[in-house]
Amino acid sequence: MAQLPSHAFLDERKIPYEKATFAPTTEKGAANVARALGYRERQMIKTLIFETDKGEKLLVMVGGDQNIVSGNLKKAVGSRNIQLAKPEIVLETTGYVIGSIPPFGWQPESFRVFLDATLLQEPILGVGTGVWGNEILITPENLVRASNAHVVNLTERV
Repeated sequence: MAQLPSHAFLDERKIPYEKATFAPTTEKGAANVARALGYRERQMIKTLIFETDKGEKLLVMVGGDQNIVSGNLKKAVGSRNIQLAKPEIVLETTGYVIGSIPPFGWQPESFRVFLDATLLQEPILGVGTGVWGNEILITPENLVRASNAHVVNLTERV
């Protein structure tokens, strides 16, 4: 199995994880990755890039079966004008195409990252490596450590 930049990032920081692979012919989507690897869809993370009206880019992580509550995200970010970044902005910002964006290793230190709080209840999470067909399995705590994520409620209405 290839050593990818996302693996090197974790290895350099001595953050434990496991490598997993699935057929690169698997159709895109967290549900399909979950099925291929034998996990629940919630455990396979959607890594989404958002953009504010001030041009700030943000990384937001939720479970594969979760939807973001717009008001929760706006409150966490501190902006009322936020939208999903267009695919070309995602590529320009991350260096990766939509579908397997690693949540660490490419962003500057000031880049804000958010993780839905409910994911801390999961024993293991799967995140993209930047190469479709490869996945990183990591505990929620180690994902927070690796991505420097702010843990907030993004999916439950309050």
